[in-house]
Amino acid sequence: MIKKGSMTDHPPLMMAWLMWGLVALLYFIGFFQRMAPAVMVDELMRDFAIGGALMGNLSATYFYSYAAMQIPTGLLVDSVGPRKVNTIACMITTLGIVIFAFSPNLWVAYLGRFLIGASVAVAFVTMMKLAAHWFSARRFASVTGIALLVGCIGGVMAGVPLSEGVSLFGWRTVMAFTGVLALILTAASWLIIRDDPEEYGFKSHAYKRDENRNRLSSKRALKLAVTNRQTWFLFFAGGLSTAPVLVFAGLWGVPYLTQIHGLDRSSAALLTSTMQITFAIGGPLLGAISDRMGKRKAPYLTATILTTLCWALFLFIDLPVILFYPVLGLIGLFSGALIIGFAWSREVNHPEAPGAVGGVVNMSVLGFAAILQPLL
Repeated sequence: MIKKGSMTDHPPLMMAWLMWGLVALLYFIGFFQRMAPAVMVDELMRDFAIGGALMGNLSATYFYSYAAMQIPTGLLVDSVGPRKVNTIACMITTLGIVIFAFSPNLWVAYLGRFLIGASVAVAFVTMMKLAAHWFSARRFASVTGIALLVGCIGGVMAGVPLSEGVSLFGWRTVMAFTGVLALILTAASWLIIRDDPEEYGFKSHAYKRDENRNRLSSKRALKLAVTNRQTWFLFFAGGLSTAPVLVFAGLWGVPYLTQIHGLDRSSAALLTSTMQITFAIGGPLLGAISDRMGKRKAPYLTATILTTLCWALFLFIDLPVILFYPVLGLIGLFSGALIIGFAWSREVNHPEAPGAVGGVVNMSVLGFAAILQPLL
């Protein structure tokens, strides 16, 4: 049982990490599910008797529903609260995973992937909302960076570990096991998470509006976010710089490396996992650097330019395979600057609209990825 505190003190960091961490576990599951098809391509194409185009659509179904849910998620967490949103999302995630794991045909598999994407879509924005209440503003980029780290660990688990698990137990069994984890998380979310430290007797870090002013409505919050030009700059910057990493590491990287460069599946999965690992490191590292510098624009633009240069080197220069590791690793590392964009978007928008702002900006990342999946 969690001990109540004094309304004059902010919550202990361990308690803040616990509240936030339970939502981060849903993000972990979501990232795992997002990246899983990359090492199950052969099995899925065989079981559902489909070619590359339909395989791309099956994987992209997750991205479509994820992207579509970002703005509704932002409005929901601002109005309903993170606890209810996360608990319901965990329940739907469980349902989606079970449907996908036991799908008898492609159409049922589409439904499962759609539900998984739509439900885990709430995790990142919910974490941002909780961070605004449970952590001080000076920690925001660092905390958001750690969110990316947690998610990417899920992505790494969907690399070599999942590949071995699929070989030993089959893809359906492994997927069903993650459904059990999501079910356990449903109960933990409802029992432990609280929207604000005040519910546990502690002082909140959230912005305190003037009591004479009305609470900012969800509609008004969304309007302020979408009419801010800087929001759209960060929307396109985040989507265009990060979506290629998600598409390459999440689906087409392993087939590309095996078919074009002749690598075996485990070696190819190790390369995409390397990208995931450095992506995970880049988030908290670049977020912490940005927090320490007290600047957003300079580190964000620098990292984005370096990401572009590394992609050009990988795609247009005939590199030996051994150099794939550092080049793909640097792409992942610099792409972690996405986290700075989220902190930046929060700071240039109304302080009562973190959910709406986070939803708009995060929509671009998976939205662009959804477009790229079947095209590639």
